[in-house]
Amino acid sequence: MNVSPILGDLLTLTLSVVYESVPFVVLGVLVSVGIQNWVPDSLIHRILPKRPVQRRAVLSLVGMLFPVCECGNVPLARGLMLKGLTVPESATFLLAAPILNPIVIVTTYQAFGWDGGILIGRIVGGFLIANLIGWVLSKHANPETLLVPSFAARCEVGTPPLIGRNRWRRAISQFTAECGIMLPAVIIGATIAGAIQAFVPQQALAAVGGHPVLSVLVMLVLAFCIAVCSNVDAFFALSFGSTFLPGGLAVFLVFGAMIDIKMLALLKTTFTAKALLLMTGLAALGAACVGLVINSVA
Repeated sequence: MNVSPILGDLLTLTLSVVYESVPFVVLGVLVSVGIQNWVPDSLIHRILPKRPVQRRAVLSLVGMLFPVCECGNVPLARGLMLKGLTVPESATFLLAAPILNPIVIVTTYQAFGWDGGILIGRIVGGFLIANLIGWVLSKHANPETLLVPSFAARCEVGTPPLIGRNRWRRAISQFTAECGIMLPAVIIGATIAGAIQAFVPQQALAAVGGHPVLSVLVMLVLAFCIAVCSNVDAFFALSFGSTFLPGGLAVFLVFGAMIDIKMLALLKTTFTAKALLLMTGLAALGAACVGLVINSVA
């Protein structure tokens, strides 16, 4: 094995993931800090429906107002929990927003149009899976135990109101602290994703793209390992369009936008390993069902 080219690929792939992710993470932190300090708690709870199912459904559509990828939505979801939203509500938003935002919908349409039901499968599948996971988490006896202790303690304290310079000082302090938590996680996740891409022969995986079941399973693995930004992943998936069935491509676009190896590193700052295992399993199962249905009718 020639090590030097592989290390070169590892560095290039890692930096490309970091380059894609960091602007959206910083944007997400800015929006999160803005919500925490300038949006009244009463306004959020007054706007949202009272019934839990309807609240989660509305929250899953809020991503249309925040055109950031999955990385940027992590600090935003953390900020929503600090403003009093429950764990199931924030998780529903977190999983749906990377799919149901205008940039992702437009790029997916540009890549695939209406061909093969990929666009519809991504939008409808992402909405249903995110709300299913939110519903499952809502049945937990104590959802707060799904948070890591340090963040659960911050949620209990909340964000008390301040005025004037004190508010700006706190916002700057929160921005610095949140970036200090998020950015190392991005780099760790990007390095792992880059290593997997550099060392795993993707040509071997692509060889099974024409099988209705194997194409779905292979794309689940690729989506998890490759960790492409949801704002541009449709164009990456398009490169597999000639070898993979539509269901496999839809799985890549649904599951990869919700959970990947880079996202797990980010989410580990907020959720326990048990919670992440549950969310990952449900998202993978739901995405696989979407892919199998599309392949069965394609």
